[in-house]
Amino acid sequence: MKNATMKAQMLTALRRIESRQIERPVIQSPTEVLLKIEYVGVCGSDVHYYETGRIGSQVVQYPYQVGHECSARVVEVGPEVSGLQAGQTVVVEPAVACHTCDQCRAGRPHTCRTLKFLGCPGQIPGCLSEYLVMPAECCFPIDGKITPQQGVLCEPFAIGVYAVQQSAVTPQMAVGILGAGPIGLSCLAAAKAEGVQSVYMTEIIPERLATARSAGADWVGSPRIEDVVASLMRQEPHGLDVVYECAGQQETIDQAINLLKPGGKLMLIGIPREETVCFCPDLMRRKEISIINVRRQNHCTQKAIDLVAEKKVDLDYMITHTFTFDQTAEAFDLVAGYHDGVVKALIKVG
Repeated sequence: MKNATMKAQMLTALRRIESRQIERPVIQSPTEVLLKIEYVGVCGSDVHYYETGRIGSQVVQYPYQVGHECSARVVEVGPEVSGLQAGQTVVVEPAVACHTCDQCRAGRPHTCRTLKFLGCPGQIPGCLSEYLVMPAECCFPIDGKITPQQGVLCEPFAIGVYAVQQSAVTPQMAVGILGAGPIGLSCLAAAKAEGVQSVYMTEIIPERLATARSAGADWVGSPRIEDVVASLMRQEPHGLDVVYECAGQQETIDQAINLLKPGGKLMLIGIPREETVCFCPDLMRRKEISIINVRRQNHCTQKAIDLVAEKKVDLDYMITHTFTFDQTAEAFDLVAGYHDGVVKALIKVG
């Protein structure tokens, strides 16, 4: 007997998404959960695959299903699942770790030797479909706490929470965030939740500059209309304690090195499209700059949900556009072109 089918949105070529009817997934492990997708967020990494067909060594084989930010409703649970039941709404943690390798045993499941991630080529097909099967441990109940739309935001927000956690900020520090897209704004929200008083942001898109200002940044500036390093250094002559690089650009990496004070930390979060980026070793060495790469959201999904549920952060302003499932291609084109002041576009699947 053939399995039931479902509708999915598939990458079929560069800058092409088509609706396909594919086999609906079924629970194969006693600890898995069958989910009906409610909302999916369009992430910058999804757009990388859409526009270029790859991120580094991860190359799309067409047709392929992307998407990793989602909220969903539980349809069925495996016989060994506890704490979840049909009808609950959940936030999906997109990373599936093995829990047995050296990285997992060291408390680093986000760098698991055999990590599988939603929407990554060769790993797990993405969530741009009507149904999805995931391990129960990846499903975080949100019923009565936050909305399904807010639940989608908790995936990128958890990255900001993890980045701020890794940087060990204190309220007295001055920090910079280069790039005011969803990840940069997530870092802003997480830093403010930790009580950081001085947060400076840069961005080249005018609408996002205004968004960053209204979201609580103490200063915003565009490198397209001013020397942001000089402007910031006039306000913080000694430099910044931490810079979160969220744009994935050589220009912003260079700015970050110049903005940091001696002993400062550069948090690399943005994903460059190029194979390599450059650093100025003379300046980095003289300042003894620490460079810390941020890999996803190690153990921070629940904290992100709690911060939203407890109203310690407000992320609703990030949702600027909502599309139907059949408008998925339009959503990707909008985000890829940074059109209409888009910050986060959601696709309503359910």
